[in-house]
Amino acid sequence: MELEWLQVMQHLVVALVAGALIGMERSYHGRPAGFRTHTLVCVASSLLMLVTMYHGRWFANASVEVVRIDPTRMAQGIMTGIGFLGAGVIMREGLTVRGLTTAASIWITAAIGIMAGIGFYSAAIMATIIALGTLSVFRMMEKKMPAQIFASQTVLFNRENLMTEEEVKNLFHQCGFSMTNISYHLLNGGRNLEYRMTVRTMDKTNIEKLCCALLQREEVVEFSTTQVRG
Repeated sequence: MELEWLQVMQHLVVALVAGALIGMERSYHGRPAGFRTHTLVCVASSLLMLVTMYHGRWFANASVEVVRIDPTRMAQGIMTGIGFLGAGVIMREGLTVRGLTTAASIWITAAIGIMAGIGFYSAAIMATIIALGTLSVFRMMEKKMPAQIFASQTVLFNRENLMTEEEVKNLFHQCGFSMTNISYHLLNGGRNLEYRMTVRTMDKTNIEKLCCALLQREEVVEFSTTQVRG
């Protein structure tokens, strides 16, 4: 009996440490699901898999021919349930979607908990190292990788003194931007015309360059530049 207690504790402690390490990385970066969430997910997954490891306790008096246990069904149920928890940390703010990486980290934390629950410690340890490396080392690599920068752009003109679409495109092109999805909106009883568009560039400094260019144009009444973040 004492040996069984030690074995159960071993499974849960490995899950506790693995979940805590991944959760600490998420908490450090201010994510909504952090230290405690990842720890609980990993320990819970391990605990549920222990149910299948010690199924003999459920059917102590039943014959082997009558009872058939499939441990993979428990794992499938865990991963399905974790999908709802992961969806809860994904938030949409305007054109921005946040929380995708945290949702993925919750999902792999559950998988690590399952490995710890069945005693596959080597896989649990390797997966924890890979997850931490992906969340930390890959973050630095991602910052250095060239990437397109998108922004939601609006420019407001007086109807009697406005820039044509071609003139607006040329101005944005000079600032290192390309334009897509342009639309027109009459505002304030038809007195103002507003262009709404999505703009794209490869250099973040071009955003400031564009703002300065728009400020110097007398035709521009108002403008808004909102960078879209993932």
